[in-house]
Amino acid sequence: MGGRVCIIGSGPTGIFTLQRLGRSEIPLSITLFEAEAQAGKGTPYLPGNNDPAMLSNIPSIEIPPLPETLVDWLNRRNDDYLDSFAIIRSRINGRQFYPRLVLGDYLQDQFQTIVRQVRARGHAVDIRAGHRVSDIALGLDEIRLSVIEPGGEFGAVFDHVVMATGHNWAEDTQVAPGYFASPWPAAALKSACSGRLGILGTSLSGIDALMTVATACGAFVHDEAGALQFQASSGSEDFHAVMMSRKGLLPEADFYCPLPYLAPRICTEEAVAAEIARGSHGLLDRVFELFRQEIVAADADYAAEIGLHDLTADTFAEAYYGRRSDVDPFAWAGANLAEAEHNVRLRYTVPWRYAILITHEVIERAIRHLDTEDLKRFNRSFKSIFVDEYATVPHLSIKRLLALHNAGRLDILRLGEDYDIDRDGLARGARVRFASGEELFDSFIDATGQTALSARDLPFPTLLQQGGIKPAATPYPTRGLISDDAARMKRTGGMDLDDCYRPRGTGLLSNRLYCIAIPFLLHKHPFVQGMTSAAELAETAADAILADVAGTVTPQRLTA
Repeated sequence: MGGRVCIIGSGPTGIFTLQRLGRSEIPLSITLFEAEAQAGKGTPYLPGNNDPAMLSNIPSIEIPPLPETLVDWLNRRNDDYLDSFAIIRSRINGRQFYPRLVLGDYLQDQFQTIVRQVRARGHAVDIRAGHRVSDIALGLDEIRLSVIEPGGEFGAVFDHVVMATGHNWAEDTQVAPGYFASPWPAAALKSACSGRLGILGTSLSGIDALMTVATACGAFVHDEAGALQFQASSGSEDFHAVMMSRKGLLPEADFYCPLPYLAPRICTEEAVAAEIARGSHGLLDRVFELFRQEIVAADADYAAEIGLHDLTADTFAEAYYGRRSDVDPFAWAGANLAEAEHNVRLRYTVPWRYAILITHEVIERAIRHLDTEDLKRFNRSFKSIFVDEYATVPHLSIKRLLALHNAGRLDILRLGEDYDIDRDGLARGARVRFASGEELFDSFIDATGQTALSARDLPFPTLLQQGGIKPAATPYPTRGLISDDAARMKRTGGMDLDDCYRPRGTGLLSNRLYCIAIPFLLHKHPFVQGMTSAAELAETAADAILADVAGTVTPQRLTA
């Protein structure tokens, strides 16, 4: 039988996969393994991993379809629940951002509803929380898993396995006294309340880390005029934070725009596909020309202001960031926030911003086809402008940063391209050396976010052996899950997957393993992130499973 399906992970990607599989008219037996004690929340939204001060970066209007919208779900919460997260009922709306813990509660509720719906359609659904998959072995026609449960370990066999394992963070984030390798789990950061705190990264991950520590050291309150202020608690009078990055810039505030995205007029999927068909040589420059024409058509004044006519894929980022680079980052953040709030009230969209936003997913289609040199050029600077636009942050996050700065508790440091972090001779924290000097910190958090993982980072030893993948310290192999003929896969370490995210090169062994764990896809899909990507990945994998099942299982139609 080909209808035995396993989903590893019950975060957003696993939830959307289950929901999509549930549409099958052929009966399926679906088992979901979740390493955490609670199923249906996911790492970015788990209590303990996240602090109440951490905000999600997706509003209700952008969450892909689930049984109930976040707005409707929030409106059904009682006053005590809303009060616990400082949510004002009258201000609940589809464009608001809410704490990550709220998203976790919402997702878990939707997950439980989906489980009931899928079972009602006649499918068998077995949810195993507190069960960690420790190994995967490909067979000829099936896939065998080793699973660790509270009482021991057991084996399980499936026809299809979906890796929806999500983000990958170290269990012990404090790798040395006062040195944190990641912002998660957030609870560990609260020991960084005294003295100077250094945070590497100024994006939302860095802001999350800062807010976790800041709210343990004090509180954000509104003054009589309604302005947000920060007040340090007794014992935390010496708390001071420095956020740092190469550019020394803060992310900009979320801006108003039409949702779902409108289609580009010039830099379209069809136009980019036509350029891909012409071959990889010169592809980046041809795609940039489409991008340039899109910006000009959307906002000719902006194009003239930055001299777009003379810019290339190598110089656009410098012009894009140029207006911000010479301005104090907090002054720019205040002005940008005021503009964003004004545009929200008017429902006005800044044309050039929106043009960049709606082209990033289209341009991503070309990235896997770039040659070695063009990929380096893309990653060097051009990629960052798209990240800057889609990674804008909630207005409340900017207000909190400004409140900390106004209280004398926060500064921004521009590191430049060359810097070094070490702990030599330090009992606690870290030292940061850069071109113009060095800084010492009593506590230090690396908040640069999820890094791309290679096939060699898979936590499944048998799968690594079957794929011919050596430990991470060895040179890149060219067999199995690593592409035989693609030099680009060797230089990035990415898994060689087909369009349905199944491994190539498995030979006679089953390839019905669907790798839709985002960290393993970042090499070829640099913009994959968030719930929208999770839903798209889930749809692709689930549809491939259903198509395969339909061709191998004798149809036994389910009742509606």
